[in-house]
Amino acid sequence: MRNVSLSKLIPAIVTVTLIGSLVLLYFLHQEFQDFADKGWTVLTSGDEQRIKNWISSLSYWGPLIILAGFLVQMFAFVIPSWLLIVVSVLAYGPWRGGGLALGGVLLASAVAYAIGQYLSEYTVQKLIGKKSEEKMKTYLDRYGFWLIALFRLAPFLSNDTISFVAGLSSMRFRKFIAATALGITPLIGFVAYLGESTDRLKSGLIWSSVIGLIGFAAYVWWDQRQQHQHHD
Repeated sequence: MRNVSLSKLIPAIVTVTLIGSLVLLYFLHQEFQDFADKGWTVLTSGDEQRIKNWISSLSYWGPLIILAGFLVQMFAFVIPSWLLIVVSVLAYGPWRGGGLALGGVLLASAVAYAIGQYLSEYTVQKLIGKKSEEKMKTYLDRYGFWLIALFRLAPFLSNDTISFVAGLSSMRFRKFIAATALGITPLIGFVAYLGESTDRLKSGLIWSSVIGLIGFAAYVWWDQRQQHQHHD
């Protein structure tokens, strides 16, 4: 097991403390439990308009709920991160909502990276599956920065999986968070541009995923071609 200093363990300690506090609050405070149950029902409904109305009714708690949602969805895969981006933009507009979504993605990515870095590989495999972890780690070791950026651009890919595995890899945090910001910013801008039409948003997200996948496939093809040329 790797030796790490207490200062390096702070992100993991804060994360565990926060999650533990919320769990205790859920079981010890009935009003919070009712609120959490309703929020879970709404956020997992997949109904953008219903989610928007609920978030809007929360006043200044709304942004905090969205940020918490980005953290929760790392472990609750039934709440996709792209849905929270859409809700942020629909509820608070392109600028405030876009900024909130960017903050949420960066926050969740940083926490997932810390979890991957400070927990064992076995634990991460239990969270995301051994095959997914091994496959993702192989690609990360090979393609690193651009793989993360392209995964962020494609909303239907497993963004949190790659964050966990990035923490296990040799990639530095600054490089990881820069790749995350580079990939997610165009996606958020695209969502903001498409506006309040949910049909346009869904079509746009599908096209964004297709473009991301094509971009990654093209990059892999180019890289392998370069490798063959070096060997010849």
